[in-house]
Amino acid sequence: MKVECVKEKIRNAVMLAEKMTGKNLSLPVLGSILFLAKGKVLKVRATNLDIGIEIEVPSKVDKEGVVAIPGGVLNNLLSTVDDKSVFFEFQNDNIVIKTKNSRALIKSLPHDDFPTLPSISQKRESIEISAEKLVLGLRSVWYSAATSEIKPEIASIYMYGENGEIFFVATDSFRLAEKKIDFIPAKTISPIIIPLKNAPDIIRVFDTISGDVRVSFNNSQISFETSGLYLTSRVVDGIFPDYKQIIPNDFKTEAVVLKQDIVNALKSTAMFKDKFNQISILIDPQNKKLEIHSKNPDIGENVIRVDAALSGDTLNLNFNHKYIFDCFQSIGRDSVSLQFNGEARPMIIRGVGDTSFTYLVMPLNQ
Repeated sequence: MKVECVKEKIRNAVMLAEKMTGKNLSLPVLGSILFLAKGKVLKVRATNLDIGIEIEVPSKVDKEGVVAIPGGVLNNLLSTVDDKSVFFEFQNDNIVIKTKNSRALIKSLPHDDFPTLPSISQKRESIEISAEKLVLGLRSVWYSAATSEIKPEIASIYMYGENGEIFFVATDSFRLAEKKIDFIPAKTISPIIIPLKNAPDIIRVFDTISGDVRVSFNNSQISFETSGLYLTSRVVDGIFPDYKQIIPNDFKTEAVVLKQDIVNALKSTAMFKDKFNQISILIDPQNKKLEIHSKNPDIGENVIRVDAALSGDTLNLNFNHKYIFDCFQSIGRDSVSLQFNGEARPMIIRGVGDTSFTYLVMPLNQ
């Protein structure tokens, strides 16, 4: 193999691919990045068997070939290269990497054991969605998924489509986030469950891409494909909870506040929260009070009053500070609505005038 590449293009491809290499003692080649040089393209491939990626880098290919290179070493080396072009040449089971002012030799790995990426030949469904909308949907909810894989169906992001909208949903049983994205053409999309641990990689890859992404899936795999890039992930074989039945249709108490005001208040109370991350929220419409209270026996306590438009019954509930704070990254409006339906019932948070994002968080026991 003998190839010349533009440094920025090969560097970006290797940087994305290296994140998807794996540590597998029985298959050490998974820790490498596979280079496949053919025609006018260098394909950069990586997988950990759970998620995989292949990126096409336009290149000058003087000699075709295949080589597996340790991902971390290659990524670190390319991050130090300043020249515009990088030359790769396979010599005596090693890969020689040359620039105008440098030369490095990296020992290669046997590439015969490197797995091929799954191709969804028997597609259950296929849609096209803009990369921007795909990233927005995943980023709006992924932090609400369970981090433990004891229940893999909730350590995931649930995706489906109906009535001209694509829904992205995540829950860990204590909170739930739902993001609706307008989708044209309007069609029903069967449910698919994407593992949480693969979501950050999907977001990272498509966050810098413009244009549409073709999403195809069957019962075991989902793929994301755009010009020169193919990413595939396994899907979870399970049933996501019927979450809509726990979202209240009405409420008895509501507080409307400026998003920045409540974010600032939560930042201040964070310094005094206890080991359970517990804070108290008092809503007293009669006395026009919204207060957030935190107390730590080893530090002290803090009470902050937040300006708000209040209505309904008086309530005083305890919540996990982090669970509330996380959701504001997904709300683009300047004002937010906090809605309650009584003691021991969940709080619903939405942007005022925006029904595309709904966040539900359960109170802590008193």
